Amino acid sequence: MNKSVREILEQLIAFPVLGGQSNMSILAWIKSYLDQYNVEYHLVPHATENKASLHCRIGPAVDGGYILSGHMDVVPVEGQEWDTDPFKLIEKGDKLYARGSCDMKGFLACCLAALPDMLAADLKKPIYFAFSYDEEVGCLAGPDLAADINKVYQEKPKYAIIGEPTLMQPVVGQKGICIYEVTVNGSAGHSSRIRQEVSAIHETARLILWLENKMNVLVEAGHIDDRFTPPHSSIHIGTVKGGIAPNVIADQCSFHWDVRTIPMDSLDEIKADFDAYCRSREAVLQKIFPGFKINVEEHHPPVPVLDTADDVSIIPIIRELSGNHDLDAVSYASEAGQFANEGFETVICGPGSIEQAHRANEFIAIEQLDKGMVFMQKLIEKLSS
Repeated sequence: MNKSVREILEQLIAFPVLGGQSNMSILAWIKSYLDQYNVEYHLVPHATENKASLHCRIGPAVDGGYILSGHMDVVPVEGQEWDTDPFKLIEKGDKLYARGSCDMKGFLACCLAALPDMLAADLKKPIYFAFSYDEEVGCLAGPDLAADINKVYQEKPKYAIIGEPTLMQPVVGQKGICIYEVTVNGSAGHSSRIRQEVSAIHETARLILWLENKMNVLVEAGHIDDRFTPPHSSIHIGTVKGGIAPNVIADQCSFHWDVRTIPMDSLDEIKADFDAYCRSREAVLQKIFPGFKINVEEHHPPVPVLDTADDVSIIPIIRELSGNHDLDAVSYASEAGQFANEGFETVICGPGSIEQAHRANEFIAIEQLDKGMVFMQKLIEKLSS
């Protein structure tokens, strides 16, 4: 007996797999589900072999297929005040509450619930599932998953639909993102010797102000894209840590910053400019303290932008399937740019609202799940005609 979308979502929710953790439990359930329908699948394992992405093809091995992509991991619930068990699907009124209900196991459930109909249809073009791990900690599996699809199948899929929660609104633009940790090594001493020592905190303040000014310089230079909120690349300082006492010059200070770029800006260029400023400060302050050093490390590889043109063939298709004509852009990260970089015409479109993601009492409206299933049925009908 085929499972309903709600039954499948209930099963997926029960796996509390956080970003960075092993996903073998939820992966095993999905593999078992595909096995019931004799669907051949391929795994893209992590080097530790304790987690893996999965992809499979439904339909003929011909060019022009559609990839339906989503991630299996969710964000933590620790420190959040939930009214219900976050890893048990709870219906209240017209909503289904649980961690991952909208971000983004609702979309995965729609894909899997539609599988029997996909198999029963006379598809002229294939549909691919592409389910990843560790999206919530930097979209870490996306590049390998997208590349493996190009490698494994002799035919060439054409389209990728990333099912992040957009209220079924087509999204064609996404900012790129990277997070960095900066560690400044200065020299300790009595605070009265501020001219003879190098304060890591003082230098950290200069670096932070440089980053804020870099953001403002880009805006003043006209680097604006009104599709986004804010309509420019943003640079944000999230944490600062340093010092041991008010009267002790800090010999170390660290901070985290993230940069989210609009398509016209380059993560690499912003980072290169920052590195150049760091080297210039080292050249000045090593004359006072030879051990002065600024170290910059990525917290995860940069996530590329998505910038799908309005005139490519996926646009009328996604409008037809979603029932929404307007196109949107978002400032959060997803795997969409990674699939686009592999040559697939890519959009983001899925059930649920991003406003519910990552917060306590996350939910997906039942109406949104229904719309997700309508989307799947439209896709099946389109590829069967």
